[in-house]
Amino acid sequence: MRPVLDYDIQSRMSTTTKSPKKLLVAAYKAAKKALPMYSHRFSPHKFTLAQLFACLVLKTFLKTDYRGLAQWLTDCPDLCRVIGLTCVPHFTTFHKASHGILALPIAHKLLQQTISMVIKQHYVDQAAIDSTGLEVGYTSYYFVRRRNVKGLSAYQSMLYGHYPKLTVICDCKNHLILSVKTTRGPCPDMATLIPALQTLPALITLGTLLADAGYDSERNHVYARDYRKIRTIIPPKAGRRTNRLPKTKYRRQMKERFNKKLYGQRAQVETVFSMIKRRWGTAVRARLFSAQEREMWLMVLTHNLAVFWVVKELFYRAGSFGFELALFFFEIFVFGLKMGIIGFVLYKSREPLKIHFYCKSLQFAPAALSGQNSSSK
Repeated sequence: MRPVLDYDIQSRMSTTTKSPKKLLVAAYKAAKKALPMYSHRFSPHKFTLAQLFACLVLKTFLKTDYRGLAQWLTDCPDLCRVIGLTCVPHFTTFHKASHGILALPIAHKLLQQTISMVIKQHYVDQAAIDSTGLEVGYTSYYFVRRRNVKGLSAYQSMLYGHYPKLTVICDCKNHLILSVKTTRGPCPDMATLIPALQTLPALITLGTLLADAGYDSERNHVYARDYRKIRTIIPPKAGRRTNRLPKTKYRRQMKERFNKKLYGQRAQVETVFSMIKRRWGTAVRARLFSAQEREMWLMVLTHNLAVFWVVKELFYRAGSFGFELALFFFEIFVFGLKMGIIGFVLYKSREPLKIHFYCKSLQFAPAALSGQNSSSK
């Protein structure tokens, strides 16, 4: 069987599962472990929080709204049976449930649960951080170059004023999102590194954090290295261009000893943004920023659950090869142990008959040994 190595897994991680049923099952199982059964003891107890969260993930997967989600579940009863729904919730039920399920404390619990489904060692060797902006509508770019309202000759060059901004820390090996920080852009990137590290789950330990020049700041280096014990690699390009070395400690180290080969893995976070925007869209439907935050959290959680199935399938294939490899090395070890025992017996015994017997059992020619025995006499 062909081995599935680390680079092979990383090359295939740019794809996610295309099965809505698999994604629905993964979301339901993750929510059952992270959420209580019901939001309150006096709630109607008609739908569990895990069922509602799985439906919200399906909404993001299908790129539809709440009314469209209710219609999908009505037309596809198999999806309802997978998570144990006896009837389809009203579309307003999904909207109300999103306010409670996607609140920040509960969203962080769900994110931590999706991480623990993939990462078992709780240690990430290489991680990367970056930010991206999302659109707030579906206005066509065809209308961007239109005349100004005042009738001037200048054309409008930008489509947005303010936009939701998503900052993530991802694992460079499997493209899993480890931490999320939602802000409103435009804003500088360097101000989001420390909050993103602060929201990192306690069970995750980072070895190296890669970031582009937008995060170049001595304060970011000090917090990551001195307080969190995380090695940071950030190009020291902030400020004016000069041939002089930076005066601060860590930015000076970046200028003198910058690991370009390791920094090349920072591009994996760009792949994560490409996966999110290709699969779940480049725009959010909500108008209020609080609702936009909930949509961005749904995108992140859906991405992690979709990645979980790809990792599971690839590592299942790699596991069979690993068992064969372990069995091969075990046979080598047993053969070496037998050879050592036989050699020890041959060394202790001086009788030619025993030497001939052991050599014949190993199918060796005893002539050389007999010649050595005669010469020693």
